[in-house]
Amino acid sequence: MNIDTRKDGSTARLLLNGRFDFNSHVVFNQSTDSLLKDAGVDELELDFDQVKYIDSSAMGMLLLLKERAKGASKSITLLNCKGSVAQVFELSNFRRLFTIK
Repeated sequence: MNIDTRKDGSTARLLLNGRFDFNSHVVFNQSTDSLLKDAGVDELELDFDQVKYIDSSAMGMLLLLKERAKGASKSITLLNCKGSVAQVFELSNFRRLFTIK
């Protein structure tokens, strides 16, 4: 998976591209760690528009990110979830845990 990060004021948008699975953990953690440490960032938006596949390990990464973001007083929003990714989030009740737009 590739991640392109764009900052606009206090919001950082991570544009995810490719399969979001266990093999993505290094690039995902590197991308999110620096943003969680950035005092100028209040919100992380994860854009799933180019993600066609997500597995349980990626969902675990999202849950860990949510915990770490809460500790850093930052919010997480999941954007452009569609197809099988939207179905996985729906079946796992991620709407109760995340803001999904």
